[in-house]
Amino acid sequence: MDLSKTELRIFATLISPFKIQEFLDSLPYSDEERYRCPRSVLQDRKAHCYDGAVFAAAALRMLGYPPLLVDMLPNRRDDDHILAVFHQKNHWGAVAKSNFSGLRFREPIYRGLRELIMSYFESYYNIAKEKTLVGYTAPLNLNRFNKLHWLVNDTAMDAIAEGLDKNRTYKILTPAMVRQLSPVDKRSYHAGLLSANHKGLFRP
Repeated sequence: MDLSKTELRIFATLISPFKIQEFLDSLPYSDEERYRCPRSVLQDRKAHCYDGAVFAAAALRMLGYPPLLVDMLPNRRDDDHILAVFHQKNHWGAVAKSNFSGLRFREPIYRGLRELIMSYFESYYNIAKEKTLVGYTAPLNLNRFNKLHWLVNDTAMDAIAEGLDKNRTYKILTPAMVRQLSPVDKRSYHAGLLSANHKGLFRP
């Protein structure tokens, strides 16, 4: 497992996907460009969406779920957003760390991955009030990277990122649909940015 007894005790308190989400929500959102493996997240007590998703995948694996990541893909005017997804009783849910309040936890009620991804569409926007989600990747199983000791090794995070980049992608919008999108309304915009770390926001 590679984790210390102290680290394992922390993971042992994360007894459900929602408890994992609550732990991630308790951490400040990192505006740094560095990647943190799960051990570094515990040590530094901060994470951005990629760090948080890998941490959540590790915690989900300890609950018996495969450690799966899905990358949600925007247009060129926004950042990717990564989810740790889990399958429960034939339905999908997700855990995520985000600077936007609407891009975090999803209950396992979605019949397929596309349905899960579409639940994020209205909340996925940039600071120019543009809805930006256009696709997603197939799930990436982090057990592929066990030899890199991804639980405790920051350098393994680059290999995981490369794996996501190479994964099969699925489009959810046509170019015509993108051209017809309306801007995000003022109230939804401000609700999504509640308690956001503005230094960590993508600047289109």
